Amino acid sequence: MAITFMVPLAIIVGFLFLSIKIVPEYERLVVFFLGRFQAVKKPGLRIVVPGIQQMVRVDMRVITMDVPSQDVISRDNVTVRVNAVLYFRVVDPERAIIQVEDYYAATSQLAQTTLRSVLGQHELDEMLAERDKLNADIQAILDSQTDAWGIKVTNVEIKHVDLDESMIRAIARQAEAERERRAKVINAEGEYQASKRLLAAAAIISKNPQALQLRYLQTMADMSSKNSSTVFFPLPFDMLRAFSDKITPPSPPDFPDLDDEEEDITP
Repeated sequence: MAITFMVPLAIIVGFLFLSIKIVPEYERLVVFFLGRFQAVKKPGLRIVVPGIQQMVRVDMRVITMDVPSQDVISRDNVTVRVNAVLYFRVVDPERAIIQVEDYYAATSQLAQTTLRSVLGQHELDEMLAERDKLNADIQAILDSQTDAWGIKVTNVEIKHVDLDESMIRAIARQAEAERERRAKVINAEGEYQASKRLLAAAAIISKNPQALQLRYLQTMADMSSKNSSTVFFPLPFDMLRAFSDKITPPSPPDFPDLDDEEEDITP
């Protein structure tokens, strides 16, 4: 008799043991009753009857997905290899299980195709300089398409844009040429501004002759402070003119008139 009661009791205990499920805080249980959707079980101690009810655990945490490297041809016909990282989470467990077979694999494939499609519409310079804009565009497209699956794409980050060696050398030459162009433009702009300042200074000095004398004295002071053995100092022409006015040229000598002497000699 004891054995007769112990066998059903053991079956009932084992049945209850298999029915008890502990759901962590970060998970949800999608429960089906005889194949039909029944409910989404929240965290805690839950009972799922084996054989009658089926359950699928869904992780509600943010999932980090590495998007494999993709060969992308940019709009200016440059081939690059690009990889990215995708952050998403399930916001509706019911749709994530019912609407798509494997939401993780589906999101991965969609991210790869979207990455190639979006980057192919931009030039290489935009890929290198405008990553924030490209990340936002890819995120918006993925978020709109995965919304029907109950998935929220929180962030997309492009990690690497790999170029071949020939393209790296070409970009280096282009950058060097751009730096040389900027240096020449800056030098020409400096010469232009200096010429304008010199023209303005010449106009001021022409109106005030005393300024020219002060400039001479300043030049002498600057040259005397240096260790030089020979000094070339321009002498103002006004000073020479003052001496030239006081010097009178000598008068030419008087020579006898040959015509008068010839008249005296004749008999």
